[in-house]
Amino acid sequence: MDPISDLLTRIRNSNVRQKDRVDVPMSKMKLEVVRVLKDEGFIANYKSLYNGGNKRGTIRVFLKYSPTKESVIRGIKRVSRPGLRVYKSYKDIPRARGGFAVTILSTSQGVMTGREAKEKKVGGEILCQVW
Repeated sequence: MDPISDLLTRIRNSNVRQKDRVDVPMSKMKLEVVRVLKDEGFIANYKSLYNGGNKRGTIRVFLKYSPTKESVIRGIKRVSRPGLRVYKSYKDIPRARGGFAVTILSTSQGVMTGREAKEKKVGGEILCQVW
């Protein structure tokens, strides 16, 4: 299974069930995606956990809700996937949901939002969109 899709699905499912947190297996790419989600205000926080016997570790993602217990994340969509990679130049990065969605890209300068990629004039693989 695709690791990024697994991360997004776990977050989506935990949001539906209104869980406080969700644990996902550790990888550098997942850690960077979660960092961008925190920077954009979609999750409350995250923490890297390492077990004694487990080499990989886990990422604990703390989900964020409004005061009325509504999820901050309305939707998550995986764009590029192993069967169909989607690469765009900085000029062609899509603005989803009329600019209300955040597009997350994997570029040569790291994982960043579409807005940051346009500012730095760097394109890359479009990982997902979050709104």
